[in-house]
Amino acid sequence: MRNDKDNIIVQLTFDLALDVISFTEELRAKHKYEMASQIFRCGTSIGANSREAQNAESRADFIHKFKIAAKEADELEYWLDLSEKSEYYPKPPVQISDRLKSVQLVLNKIISSSKKP
Repeated sequence: MRNDKDNIIVQLTFDLALDVISFTEELRAKHKYEMASQIFRCGTSIGANSREAQNAESRADFIHKFKIAAKEADELEYWLDLSEKSEYYPKPPVQISDRLKSVQLVLNKIISSSKKP
């Protein structure tokens, strides 16, 4: 059995997903369903892909899963920026942006170091 508690990216992305869930519930309560759905999907996908990478079939598969997670992180950043800048949406909590930046740094490091022979 895997012990994901010792895996920093799995834990970081799980914590980020919990923050995303809380924020999307706030958006839904304000009837901002489309934005909530977009943020929910990409924000939780980062962790799902990071966890899936833990069972990769090859190095290439491992890198591919983390590249998908990185793309989802970029998408989350986009939706959060829209929410932040729009006068019609609530501002995302600073904690989400802080966690997202940490996740992006770790993802980029994993991808770059995994490409080295």
